[in-house]
Amino acid sequence: MTPKKSIAATLLYGTASLALYTLLLSHADLFVQWAQHTRENRILFIIPVLVAFVFSYFHGAFTGHFWESLGLHAARSGSGK
Repeated sequence: MTPKKSIAATLLYGTASLALYTLLLSHADLFVQWAQHTRENRILFIIPVLVAFVFSYFHGAFTGHFWESLGLHAARSGSGK
């Protein structure tokens, strides 16, 4: 990936991560209500699971692009060692 694309992707995923954290903190009381109502409606347990997957995707992509924009890459392991 070119340096400009890497920085653009870093900013995009970083902004998305920041927006997700802001939404989570501003709507924390809603998550508490859902947690309290899981006894009546068991399907509500899926909401925090989906939120965790979304956070994981965006924060992971941000982190990967961030390190790539700094020029750091994961070490490649040799096969057969």
